[in-house]
Amino acid sequence: MISLQFPDGAKRDYAPGITGFELAEGISKSLAKKAVAMKVNGELYDLTRPLTTDAAIEIILKDSPDALEILRHDAAHVFAEAIKELYPDTQITIGPAIESGFYYDIFPKTPLTPDDLPKIEARMREIVARSEGIMREEWDRDEAIAFFKKQGEHFKAEIISDLPEGEIISLYRQGNFIDLCRGPHMPNTSYLGTAFKLLSLAGAYWRGDSKNQMLQRIYGTAFWTQADLDLYLFQIEEAKKRDHRKLGVELELFHQQEEAAGAVFWHPKGWTFYRTLENYIRVKLEQNGYVEVKTPQLVDRSLWEASGHWEKFRQSMFTVEADEDKTLAVKPMNCPCHVQIFKQGLKSYRDLPLRMAEFGSCHRNEPSGAMHGIMRVRAFTQDDAHIFCTPEQIVSETKAFCDLLKEIYKAFDFSDVRVKFSDRPETRAGSDAIWDLAEKSLMEASKAAALDFTLNPGEGAFYGPKLEFVLTDAIGRDWQCGTLQVDFVLPERLDAEYVGEDGKRHRPVMLHRAIFGSFERFIGMLIEHYAGKFPLWLAPTQIVVAPITTEAAVYGEKILAELRAHGLRAEIDTRNEKINYKIREHSLKKVPIIMVVGAREAEEGTVALRRLGGETQQVMSFKDALFTILREAEAP
Repeated sequence: MISLQFPDGAKRDYAPGITGFELAEGISKSLAKKAVAMKVNGELYDLTRPLTTDAAIEIILKDSPDALEILRHDAAHVFAEAIKELYPDTQITIGPAIESGFYYDIFPKTPLTPDDLPKIEARMREIVARSEGIMREEWDRDEAIAFFKKQGEHFKAEIISDLPEGEIISLYRQGNFIDLCRGPHMPNTSYLGTAFKLLSLAGAYWRGDSKNQMLQRIYGTAFWTQADLDLYLFQIEEAKKRDHRKLGVELELFHQQEEAAGAVFWHPKGWTFYRTLENYIRVKLEQNGYVEVKTPQLVDRSLWEASGHWEKFRQSMFTVEADEDKTLAVKPMNCPCHVQIFKQGLKSYRDLPLRMAEFGSCHRNEPSGAMHGIMRVRAFTQDDAHIFCTPEQIVSETKAFCDLLKEIYKAFDFSDVRVKFSDRPETRAGSDAIWDLAEKSLMEASKAAALDFTLNPGEGAFYGPKLEFVLTDAIGRDWQCGTLQVDFVLPERLDAEYVGEDGKRHRPVMLHRAIFGSFERFIGMLIEHYAGKFPLWLAPTQIVVAPITTEAAVYGEKILAELRAHGLRAEIDTRNEKINYKIREHSLKKVPIIMVVGAREAEEGTVALRRLGGETQQVMSFKDALFTILREAEAP
């Protein structure tokens, strides 16, 4: 007999060879219907795989976080089977599940086109309807290589040849189709259902090397329900309309060009938006006890070597060869420089916490294929800060930061904020004892701050564990923005210290924290979140005064001066155009308020307010309009 321990701690004995499906069915028929896989000692297994030794067991249901990835992996395999049935001369390479769905890289004799995707989808549905069993098989290495070579699948044979000696070679068979795969998969193809969609084609080099063959990559997605798929497809279409690259140009905010790849040319309206954002968060930081600093752009490599960044990030740094054989790096992050400021003059425990903020201009040599509009660039500005504190202050500082972060996110209509707790990565600096202390400290602080977090194993920074704050935008997409990291490592490596209450020297703890992440990415996200229809306090142009006639322009200019005197960002349109043309044009530019004035308004001292998206005008005295607008235009 073998002993199996369940998540609730209960143990039961079973005959060796029992499968996960039999196990689930023995508990209840309804459980077996919901089951898609199992975890054995933390490793995902197929439900059809026999259990032969004592183990901790967990049945994975459709609502489990692991289940959607398995579904999408199944979709990739059904796609590959459909390809082999429709285009037998096509070689298949790899087809993983990814965050938004799945992809499969193929090497067809004749390249596919978007017109082929509906036909492939139709064949995938036929395969689902066949309810083909998906069975795992373990093969001899040489036998597997010979099999795939005989099938003309030379890419698969190469993958197996490159696997380490002794690695188990597992293949999955569904119908007449056999694929190399670690698994797991669901019991048969019918589990996939029909809520899947092939989305696009792209090029991809074999193994990401431009010296290798160019393959075709077909992207797709899959969900458990048609409703979830429809929502995702709606998000894709809505995202196209909200694309910050398109709206950024249409709204005259910024542009980008090849001569400055990965950088942003901010136009007057875009820079006004940027400065409004910067001024807003600067006030919040000052109210919360932060001091603002500015550090150099070029720093000698010796500092980056001492901090550990040279070893970790050298390939992403831009460097400059200076006189006397010195190598300078354009700073990719601010933290080592902030430690240098902290070290100027002896600090006491009474000086802590020291909250040091910088709108730090950073540069990273991102690969050209990874850049995306202003969301991922080479030149960016972080809303960065480092809190130097004692170990005893970690909890209170974490709570204070989380409160500030939530307050700021609420100002941009982000109320749904999820938190991930990322612990130690495989490659890291510092001892296990230091990491134990850092993770324990951050865990205690997270609980004290009443954060409802999920674990994100192995995704911490190289110097410490971190919290990642994930926002959900207006169309349901997730964005990871803010972070908080607990760091015992850099203060040690860079020799930062303070005098404690006991009169002895101690290392401070460094809390790395950001709320926007970077101004560029956050602005891109805001453009898409609001679809360019910014709230009044944030809009680069808040009001356009639109005179109906030339005679009314004098009154319009007087109003404009009054609006600007009160700090409002206002413009006037005195062109010799019809008023409906002006309203339509400024509405397309997403101006929140159009203030229409004619001869009657000039005579009566009134204005006609037309708000973005509204069909009617509201006539009121200019004095009342100004009072109303000033209240609405206040930053949260």
